[in-house]
Formats: sequence, C-alpha cells, structure tokens
Amino acid sequence: MWPLLALLARDGVLFAVWQHDVDFRVENRNDRGTLRARRTFAFATGDRVMVDAVSIDGGRLVDRLGRRGTVRAHLEAWVDAGALELRSTSARVLGIPIPRAVAPTMRLTERWDDETGRQHVALTLDAPLLGRLYEYTGSFTYEIHEEAP
Repeated sequence: MWPLLALLARDGVLFAVWQHDVDFRVENRNDRGTLRARRTFAFATGDRVMVDAVSIDGGRLVDRLGRRGTVRAHLEAWVDAGALELRSTSARVLGIPIPRAVAPTMRLTERWDDETGRQHVALTLDAPLLGRLYEYTGSFTYEIHEEAP
C-alpha cells in the first residue's frame, strides 16, 4: 500500500504517516456552491497539505480529493445525535470506478463539544479484503473569519 499512498500524497489526498498529536489548520471556502477545504498538517517530517472540494453533482453529494481531483467519492450524509455523519458509497481514482468488492469505504463523524469548545472528528478508511487502511481521530478549534468583500 505504501507506493499507492505515496502517489496519493503527492496530489494532496492523504499521507502515509504514523504520528500522534499533530497540529493542523483547516481553511474552508465556499466557491459558488462548492465547499473547498485545505488542511495543513504539521508533521514532524514537515507540513503536508490535503485538499478537497465537496459539491452536489446530479443530485448526489460528491467529494473530489486532491489538487487535480484524483479521487472522487459519492457520499451519504446524515445527522445522528447532533453529529454529522458521512459515508462513501462509491469511488473513482483517475476517473476509473473502483469495483464495490474492493472499494474502500470512508466513514466520518464530526461533532461540536460544548465542554471543550472544540470540534471533534473521526475518520476511517476500510477496504473489504484488506481491513483498515487509514484512520484519524482528533479535535481542533473552530473559527469563522469573514472574507473582505
């Protein structure tokens, strides 16, 4: 899996890194109905940037990951006990559909914690034949900055 992860890292999709307590910054921008996110992770080996763009396409929620949209995933979204839940239902890499029998499934839970004043997130990526490929859990402060007109 390391060669594939290295290829995806070059495009800002995800990273083959094992580290705890990683500081990061998230910048979200609304671009004409598309939510564009830029996440900068401060790993011990240097900063890495993950980018994606979420929009509605043909009535479906679509996440295009990477600077060139290398990975495209259709998502289901719902709210459970005040938390946002997302799950991928299909994926493409470089426009090629990944068959369901081997396609990884992404699951994300994001919620606000009033006690800590932090946003909490948990993300897993599991493949039917290989098991857990990627996992992230953590929390961060959340601020909204208005852009100048």
